[in-house]
Amino acid sequence: MSRTRVTALVAAVTALLLAACGTTENTTEPAASAAAGGPVTVTDSRGKEIKLDNPATKVVALEWGEVEMLVGLGVMPVGVADTKGYATWVSAAKLDPGAKDVGTRGEPSVDSIVALQPDLVVMEDDRGANLVTQLEQYVPVIVTKGSDASDNLGRMRADLNMIAKAVGRTTEAQQLLADFDAAVADGKKKIAGAGAAGKPFAIADGWKEGSTVSVRMFGQGALVSQIGIQLGLTNAWTGKTDEAWGLGQTDVEGLTALSSPDLHFFYNASDGADVFADGLAGNAIWKSLPFVKQGNLHRMPDGIWTFGGPLSGKQYIDQLVNTYAV
Repeated sequence: MSRTRVTALVAAVTALLLAACGTTENTTEPAASAAAGGPVTVTDSRGKEIKLDNPATKVVALEWGEVEMLVGLGVMPVGVADTKGYATWVSAAKLDPGAKDVGTRGEPSVDSIVALQPDLVVMEDDRGANLVTQLEQYVPVIVTKGSDASDNLGRMRADLNMIAKAVGRTTEAQQLLADFDAAVADGKKKIAGAGAAGKPFAIADGWKEGSTVSVRMFGQGALVSQIGIQLGLTNAWTGKTDEAWGLGQTDVEGLTALSSPDLHFFYNASDGADVFADGLAGNAIWKSLPFVKQGNLHRMPDGIWTFGGPLSGKQYIDQLVNTYAV
């Protein structure tokens, strides 16, 4: 007998026993909205309709933001691209040890994904049409937008709600977004109360090649920048950025544009490669920057993902509020 038939039989027997006992107690857990079952149709970022016989329960996710969303919704992925990297960079929604690694985010293994017999694969649209075509021979695929610098907070909501519909967790999505909105409102109030409304911030990460340090700046449209702006702060980086992620590139000399004495500079180094503290320790230009001289340089706690969902977003809110309002 198949697993599906066994599950259905157990459910039916349980229902009969409850009826015989005359109980009216609601035995459904609050997080079990996916149990309703039935056909689901989702229109993804490609404008394509994906039809599922039932909400997906065995899901493979190929990008960490979507993994975080799934775990936050109460659906533990059976497969994830680069589980080790996820554990390093994302702490807001931890994976179960049983989640299988299906390769890198840039080049996941189709064979490994298909071997897990998932109901659904979730991926971002920048991973390539060829990968989608290969996977769709075996399993339904929904493609999220992943990022949109014109409205990244709106995009985050749309991606989360789309995933939630596919896995039957729309109630949980509403709660995640309500909690996020409440954190923004509370954080904005605290920052204003501390007299810090409008204060400047900058967010970056970097890497070192030989003796050269390159800096990737998070512009106005980057997700974490939009969170800071929603809190009533001002992103001080006005350089050129891309249309999808809101990211731009500069060097140490370019950072001299960040001249405000009130500016706080935030960065991540979850993999242990701290190019700002180590790679620039002897750089005269770096040491002359106001935020360095005044101690307004903040390495974020490890594992706060800058391209995540509402849970990682709340971690960023906490860091910004703790800096400007405490």
